[in-house]
Amino acid sequence: MTVKVAVIHYSATGTVHTLAQAVAEGAASTGAEVRLRRVAELAPDKAIDSNPRWRQHADATAALEEATLDDLAWADAYAFGTPSRFGAPAAQLKQFIDQASGLWQAGQLADKPVTVFTAAYNRHGGAEATILSLSNVFYHWGALIVPPGYTDPVVFAAGGNPYGTAATGDAEDGPEASTLVAARYQGERLARTTLRLHAGTQALATPDTLDGADSELSAQSG
Repeated sequence: MTVKVAVIHYSATGTVHTLAQAVAEGAASTGAEVRLRRVAELAPDKAIDSNPRWRQHADATAALEEATLDDLAWADAYAFGTPSRFGAPAAQLKQFIDQASGLWQAGQLADKPVTVFTAAYNRHGGAEATILSLSNVFYHWGALIVPPGYTDPVVFAAGGNPYGTAATGDAEDGPEASTLVAARYQGERLARTTLRLHAGTQALATPDTLDGADSELSAQSG
């Protein structure tokens, strides 16, 4: 059985993009089919050019395919990544999500596992608030939130954030190695949870399984 995972993110200077790559690697390690996508940039060139690292990253990832609503319809599970903006997701990612109302109304976003990762300059710079803010969207979708929790030692090694992997600082060499390990674990956990969900759904839909359940209910009622 193969599941499909969409890793959709926004990254200005590259930190969240590096996390997204690690999440995608973790999901792919389970055999999942993975789409790594970036959302469209909304900032004007003047703003991007004001930060050399922002311009460098924008140019370096220009060939990376942009996320579309088709990616949401295609996927069995989602991993969303964003830098923290005053404790909330970046406008670029939120603008993409805001386009999904048609899929939401059609019920195509419900019952799909979802997880979030982020980055903030300081350890207490809004990472947890950003993840929780995005979770409000997923409650409306009827999605199944899959946090890393405290389910593996790698979470503690990366700072102990149970809500989602969060990089800190603004180092030019990217997130710390322990953070990338946690991001890979988060992607793997998302994919494995989706696999178990699909396996259970498939088992419930198997005629033999249903017949057995009906027989058991009949015996109990008798």
